[in-house]
Amino acid sequence: MSFSLPALPYAADSLEKAIDKTTMEIHHGRHHKAYVDNLIAALAGHDHLLAKPVDQLMREIKEVPEGIRQKVINNGGGHANHTLFWATMSPNGGGEPSGRLAEAVKSTFGDFSVLKTKIKEAALARFGSGWSWLVLSGGKLEITSTANQDSPLMTGAFPLFGIDVWEHAYYLRYQNKRADYVDAWWSVANWEEIGRRFDKGA
Repeated sequence: MSFSLPALPYAADSLEKAIDKTTMEIHHGRHHKAYVDNLIAALAGHDHLLAKPVDQLMREIKEVPEGIRQKVINNGGGHANHTLFWATMSPNGGGEPSGRLAEAVKSTFGDFSVLKTKIKEAALARFGSGWSWLVLSGGKLEITSTANQDSPLMTGAFPLFGIDVWEHAYYLRYQNKRADYVDAWWSVANWEEIGRRFDKGA
């Protein structure tokens, strides 16, 4: 097994209420593809690592030889993070979580609006490139952010969704208005998939 670029689960122009078609095409077809290609190159000669699913590779990052570890963090994280990013958005997204995830959000944050506010705060506080995340850590919901393509998997957390706040994720439409992009992202949030991940990880 090696790594490959997953197909988008929807048309590139179908998230227009939050993300424009050109950004989706460049983000997926160039940026994500480059992470996959560079990850494969970094792991050349390490067949036992190439055989691992990318999430496992990131969870076990300390087992990666130190000489290539940062390349694997950058590109393996980029692959894992973006694979999740595409899956947790939908043309039919938006609204609020339901079921067990909604109950966990209410018990942890008091209200869905508080979750949105805290995710936005984490996104805006991330200096430079990175991600704002909702994760399960120790069985509890937490909001965190990571720099560059660092993955929450590396610290033992289970990511439910992340908002990519690298400029290439939003700059064509929003320019420097990261806050507007984060606000728009909720309109494509795929709560069915995010809830499924919560049920799996809880």
